[in-house]
Order: sequence, then structure tokens, then C-alpha cells
Amino acid sequence: MNYIFCLRRSGVSALLCFLFCSAIAQQNPHPRIKYNFNPSWKMFVGDDSLASQVAFNDAAWKPVTLPRAFNEDEAFKVSIEKHSTGIIWYRKHFKIDANQKGKKIFLEFEGVRQAGEFFLNGKPIGLSENGAMAFGFDISNEVKFGEENVIAARIDNAWNYHEKATRSGFQWNDKNFNANYGGITKNVYLHIADKLYQTLPLYSNLKSTGIYIYAKNFNIPQKSATVTAEAEIKNEYAETKTFQYSAYVEDAVTGKRITTNFKPINITLQANESQIVKTESFIKDLNFWSWGFGYLYNVYTTVSLNNKVIDVVKTTTGFRKTAFENGALTLNDRILHLKGYAQRTSNEWPAIGASVPAWLSDYSNQLMVESNANLVRWMHISPWKQDVESCDRVGLIQAMPAGDSEKDVEGRRWEQRKEVMRDAIIYNRNNPSIIFYESGNNQISEQHMKEMKAIRNMYDAHGGRAIGSRNMLASKEAEYGGEMLYINKSASKPMWQMEYSRDEALRKYWDEFSPPYHKEGEGPTHNGQDASVYNRNQDTQAIENITRWFEYWKERPGTGKRVNGGGVNIIFSESNTHHRGAENFRRSGEVDALRIIKDGFYAHQIMWDGWVDVEKPRIHIIGHWNYNEGVSKNISVMSSADKVELFVNGKSLGFGEQSNRFLYTFKNVTWKAGIISAIGYDAKGKKLCEAKHETAGEPFAVKLSQINPAKSLFANGADLALIEVEVVDAKGNRCPTALNEIQFSITGEAEWRGGMAQGPDNYILSKTLPVECGVNRFLIRSTLTAGNIIINANANGLKEGSISLKSIPFDVKDGLALQLPSYGLVSNLSRGATPSSSAFTVTRKALTIVSATAGANQEKASASYDDNEASDWVNDGKLGTAWIEYEIANTSSINEVTLKLNNFRTRTYPISISIDGKEAFKGNTTRNLGYFTASFKAIAGKKIKIALADQVEIQDDNSKEVNGKKLDDGVSRKEADTKGSLAIIEAELYSPVK
Repeated sequence: MNYIFCLRRSGVSALLCFLFCSAIAQQNPHPRIKYNFNPSWKMFVGDDSLASQVAFNDAAWKPVTLPRAFNEDEAFKVSIEKHSTGIIWYRKHFKIDANQKGKKIFLEFEGVRQAGEFFLNGKPIGLSENGAMAFGFDISNEVKFGEENVIAARIDNAWNYHEKATRSGFQWNDKNFNANYGGITKNVYLHIADKLYQTLPLYSNLKSTGIYIYAKNFNIPQKSATVTAEAEIKNEYAETKTFQYSAYVEDAVTGKRITTNFKPINITLQANESQIVKTESFIKDLNFWSWGFGYLYNVYTTVSLNNKVIDVVKTTTGFRKTAFENGALTLNDRILHLKGYAQRTSNEWPAIGASVPAWLSDYSNQLMVESNANLVRWMHISPWKQDVESCDRVGLIQAMPAGDSEKDVEGRRWEQRKEVMRDAIIYNRNNPSIIFYESGNNQISEQHMKEMKAIRNMYDAHGGRAIGSRNMLASKEAEYGGEMLYINKSASKPMWQMEYSRDEALRKYWDEFSPPYHKEGEGPTHNGQDASVYNRNQDTQAIENITRWFEYWKERPGTGKRVNGGGVNIIFSESNTHHRGAENFRRSGEVDALRIIKDGFYAHQIMWDGWVDVEKPRIHIIGHWNYNEGVSKNISVMSSADKVELFVNGKSLGFGEQSNRFLYTFKNVTWKAGIISAIGYDAKGKKLCEAKHETAGEPFAVKLSQINPAKSLFANGADLALIEVEVVDAKGNRCPTALNEIQFSITGEAEWRGGMAQGPDNYILSKTLPVECGVNRFLIRSTLTAGNIIINANANGLKEGSISLKSIPFDVKDGLALQLPSYGLVSNLSRGATPSSSAFTVTRKALTIVSATAGANQEKASASYDDNEASDWVNDGKLGTAWIEYEIANTSSINEVTLKLNNFRTRTYPISISIDGKEAFKGNTTRNLGYFTASFKAIAGKKIKIALADQVEIQDDNSKEVNGKKLDDGVSRKEADTKGSLAIIEAELYSPVK
């Protein structure tokens, strides 16, 4: 019975619910106990050789509740290369009941940064050094029962930390992208189990693989599948044991047990023997996990000895069917164009870093789903288990890296990468949201890809997950690939773009007409280079999002045999890492560091609202409507409607000029106080959607409100409340151009962590905080004492704002708590189950090329249509040989030719296209992110000739990062560099759909 679910749904308070569940646990001791081991730690910054000893006096150390970085105060205050490093000690006193003597006791650490040496009661118990993954210790023989125990941890977060046994560094311990929030920065658990037990999924140190739940034989229309429950079981009794293994399933959403027919399995294990066993059951009426539909189940695997259950493990998982074919991901039999964000794994917050409570992970990750993202690609480092489980709940697909930097490596560093991938797969293979395993943030060798694939096959052969790496365009081993900024297509495996739209814009800057009147691109150079695209305002960043995505959208599924699998924008929320603009943090986010929405968020919400094609028309007016008298500016409207009409105070200004499909521009609109509104229509004039902005009055008051006010604030020393502060007019409307400085005071049982804004030290921890665009947010952290909290907010000339909160008790006994960090969090089911209809309308029909004749280099002609973007055909550089003629099997009507031409970002090719000798097209290609389509009136024919009509125009090369790194721009070939070169990477021929 899921008591928590039943009580919470009955309106019982969180505290009473927890106390009731605690009482149940005490009356009916569970054969397996998992404790929250986060409370009651102490922390000391510095080194002390005696700190591992039991008798050491830690009374003066700082009390903390984990997870906690020692240098959290620096998050967003300084750039990551300046994050403090050194030795940090943590100590904890705890007791385990004497009646548990003889049981197995395990510690599970979700991760530390960077390396940790651990001691129990003065004795070393183990070491973890990779700084990226979970690990565990068996402390059964060292722990004392009924007496006080002392665990101590010495953490070293040095940037140049080297593995003790080999002296090798770790590739991902990198100042460029891996924020160094040092210490025990993730959750810790203590497990108590019988000596005949199911192991934990912690390969490092424990060498165990745990539980593996997977489904097969899916029937999506009938909502059925065969579910397999596999477990590694170990017998640590001194004698042979014969026992029974079985399983049952509970619906985690409703709390109801599902009647299933898992066949009990009888097993005999010798002393100290372990074995992987499994049972399976056919289950009907399943709700399949899907995008924005985080439907989950609890699978309970049980071990019974002499008809008594002695071990039960609950694994929360979900069931979904995947396929990676025809250039796209198919989820539950429906094609999904991948859309989302490349997000730093740290996923950090100001003055906190990465160590946030689980509810805040859900809040942040669900915002991605609300922007209509279906994928988050965590970057470089394996994601925190808390974020992994959060994505399960909110319905967000994950691409999971393990640990890497920007290139392939050899020797011990490669072995480290394999080990982390192994550990990450074992630890996360039951989480349905993980659908991609990423073997590298750049191309790796075919041999290395084969080795990574073998790890996946060994530990997750049935999970329905693809393994690949960035680039890998010609790989025979990788199951997906894709470059960073440019468009790739494939007729087979998904090719999706790993990072696009790197431009940065501070949330404070609406446009150059609004305070503080930031001129587009104004800011310092970066390492002596122009950095204007990293100093945008909200207007132009949102428009750039549309411009970039439009090129991917044009090549989506339904547009031919070769399609683009999707792409992820870098990044979702502002990051403390890898900045290029004026500030010391990255501002590419569609929300800022406090997750306040920027206009770019709405661009994605509008363009991405559908599995492939847009399914729900939306509209948004970029900016606000609070300008000064005499201001006249272009108004941009984002919409998926077919046409958009703009109104000022009810007067129509006509229809906007459409560009990049989703952008509508209205030029030289003069501001008038009142209401600006936009209406979107379909092609026949039917109203589809509407948006408006209203002029706010003069600033009148400060308003405070709690984000997620239904969430209880637990007095555990780690829980956070997120408070929004606004400057509003007399009617309560936010003043969108307000920049007032607010002074805060706080009384009661909470610690001020504050917010962030442009200014000295980014205002980190300051109790003076300006609003930007009329709004800001700040965090407070609970203490260990439950009680009332009052926050007051004042600004010169404005009415005071105030908010009251109350933290509630958190039960801890002897350093152990039953309430786990994810307590009370429920699944997001907002998008509903996977639709059964097609996700797209076919817009054109691909024609198959059977042969080609070229003006030069005939032997390479087939490389221009081989579905391999790492190969191309190029003539000999002479204008007279710059032609190629394709032949199709049968005479067909042809109206489009799509080309990926070498140097597509920096060159314009004057081309002519003829069909059976009749000219169909003559004109210039456009510079693009990969593909150019020549459209023309349909002509029937069998031979299609493409020729260079004049010399190629070479543009200024802007395809460099601000650090000087040359970005890929096709296939590297000197032969393609002359003005008489026609260099085709891929050619596609299309006929109209009848």
C-alpha cells in the first residue's frame, strides 16, 4: 500500500503523513531499510591529519545537511576557474539499532567533487576519485550496533587532482565547463539488508550491479508488454541457502498494486556466491512513459527464505518502446523530432551551486518541458541521480554522458571514461527518461565506439537505448550522431545537433529602447575578438532562436527519406561555466539562473509545440509595451499561425512580414499607451491564437510571492524556498522596465541565500537586490528548527512587500531519517499519453538516384548521394568541369533539389539545374547551416544536371568561436577551396506530394 500517496491525496498535511508512515515503519519493520543519510554532518575547510579519528573534537566545525558544497557562496559570484579548491573534511556521528546486528550495512554516495577518502570509526573504508559518479561501501564489519559511529570524509577538489594509483588526471576535471562545487555535493543513503540480499547498482568499490527492470514484446495500441525483473542476489551467510525470488508491480501514480503473474523462481546459492536471476510477467493496461507524461511504476523484487520475505527492493521505473531508424527517434510507435537543450550537468543555482533539493530539480526540469522541449543533453559529466529521477517524473528524455572533455584520449584516461560509462549505465539503466548514452562530446575512434557499445550491451542490452557520440557522421558503430552547430541528416540512424544558438543575452536587456538602453552587441571583446553575438538583448536572442531552429524544422521528418533528427539549444538556464559575454557567467539560457523566463523561452514553446509538426498554434509578442513617448520601433511577433495581425488600442496595423516561418515583423510601430495585441490566423482566416501586452502604470509597490507555495518547507537545514519579487503598479501589474533596488530583511528560522543581478559580485548573498525588467527572485534555506519566517522588502518610494512562511519539523534520529529527498514529488502527466496518430504530414517525396555522371573525378560521384556527410564529390576546380548529372530509375515530376554543399556557411554557389536538358532553376545558393533547397515549377524528367554557372563567392569567414577555434563547415578538402569548385556532400531530389 502506498500510504504516502493515499494520505496526501486525502488532504493530510505533509508532517502528519510523514509521522504516520514513520509509525507504520516502526510497527512493521521492513526487511530492507533505506535511510536518508544527509542530516547531521559537520564540515571543516582545511586539512587535519587527525580528523579521521573517532576521538577528534569536531565541536567547532560547521553543522551542515548534505548535499553541500564548501564553496557554494562562489556560485555565480566568480567565474569557474576561480572556484576555490582545497581539502574539505566532513564528519558525522550516527547510531544503528542493536537489533540490526548481523545485517548488511551499505553506504551509497551519489557523488562527490572531486575525490574522497572515507573513514569509519577511525579505519579507512574506501576511496572514490572520478568526481562524476556514484559509489558505495560495505561497512557491515566496521560499523558498531547500538553504539555511536563516526564517519569521516576527506574531500579534495583540486583542478589538477591525479588518480593515486596511476597519477593520471581525469579528462573531465576541466576549468572550461565543469564547475567545481567541491565536497559531498550529492545525496547520501544508508541501506540495511539481510545477509541474503539483492545487491546495489554500485559497481565501483562494491562490484555489484543491482536490479535491472526492462520490458519487451510491446503492443502499444493494446497497452501491453512483458516486464522482466532481473536482480543480482548474493548470499553472505556461512552456509548454502535455497530461496525464492519473485516480483510485483505497483502503479506509482495511483498507488494501486497491479495483479501480475511473475513466476516465483527457486534458487540455491552457496556461501558467498552471487547470481543474476530473473522473472517476467505479461502485463496489460500499462500507461507508457512518454514526453511530458512521466508515468511511473514501482517494481518490488522480493527474496523469500523459508516462506518469509527477507529482502524487498523497490525500483521506480517506466516502460516505453523506442526505435532508432529512418533518421529519427520513434517513441511508442510515434516519430519524435528531438527538441530541447544542451544543459550543463551542474544545473546550478546562485549561492547554492548544484546541491538543490529534489523539488527544485523538478521545477527546473519541468520548465524545459513547458517550453516544449522533449530532450535534455547533459554535457560532459554523468547527470546527478536526482536530476535523472526528476526527468523521469516530468517526462523529459535525457542524453546521458559519462565523463569526457572535447576529444578522444588513450591509455588510462580512456579506461577511466569506460569505467565511468559502465558505472553510469548500471546506476541509471532503470530510469526510462534516459534514451541516449553519449560516449563523447566529440568524435571518438571506431574502436573506442565499439568498446563503449560493448559496455552498453553487457549491462543494458534490453533498455531500448542508443549509444553514440557527437559527430560520428560516418561511423558504422555509433547508433546516433550529429555535429554541434550545423545540420546533419540521415536515412538511417538519428542525426541530431548537439549544441546550437550559442549567442548570449542578459535578461536585464529588453532592447535598446528600454532601460538601461543596451545597444545590440555592445560589450567588451573576448580575447581581443568581436563578441557582439554574446552581448545581445532579449529581442534579438529570441529572433536568433527562431532563425536557427527554422533550418532544422525545414528538414524534419516528413520532408523526405533523409531527415534531420532534431537539435538541442545550448543552454536552458544561465550557467556559471564557459561564458563569452560581458558577465562572468554564461547567458545563453532561455531562463536566467533563478529560472525567470526570457523571451527566447517563448520562441521554443511556439516552434516546438508538437512531436514533429506544430500541433497547437501559439503566439507571443516579443518585448513589452512600456516605452517613452515618441519611440517607434519594429515589433516582432513569434507565432506558428499562417498569418498574424497586429493591433494597437484596437486599431489594426495590418499583417506582419513573415520570415523563417515563425517570425512576423511589423516595422516602425509608434508606441501609444494602452494595449498592443496580436492575433494569429490559419491560411483561411480562422482565428487560432492571441497575445497582448498592456502598458503598466508607474511603480507603486513591492510584491513578494512564493514559487510553488504548495510545497512544504522542511526544517532539515537543506530545503529551499524560492521567492519572487516584483515591482508592480497600483493595479498589481508588473512594471516591465522597473530597475528598482530592493532592500530585504529576514527574521525567523531561515538562512538568506539571496538572488542575482547585474552588478558587483552579481549581488550574490546580498540583501540588496535590484529587480531587472521588473522582477527578480531569491532563495532562503531552512534551519534545523521549525518555525515562522518573515521576509520584508523595501524600495525607495514604493509600498513595502512582505511574505510569511513556516517550516515544519523534519524527523531525524541518531543521524538517520526515513524521509527521502524526493518525498511527495509526483509525476507530470500534462501532455497525456503518446498519441496514436501520425506526428507529421508528408510534404514531399524523395526520388532515388541510381547513378551519376560528373565533369571530373567520376570515381567519387557516388559520394554525393551516399547518405554519408563525411564524404563528398568535388570537381577539379575548373569551372568547365563543375557539373554533375544524376539519373533516377523512372521519369518523375521534380520540383525541388536539396543540396549540402561544402563550405555551406561561408560560400554562395551560383548554380543552374536542368531536367532532361530543360532549365529548371538558375540562381545563387544561400549561406546556411547545412542545406539549401532550390524550388521550382515541377518538370517531368529522368536526368537532373547541377552545374556551377559562375565562380563561387567566398564570404568573410565568421565561422569561428570567440576563442579562435575554427568550426566545421563541411568536409575538409583543399580541392573544394577554389572559386571554380562545385563540392557536393549530399544531393537529394524531390517530387511534389499528390
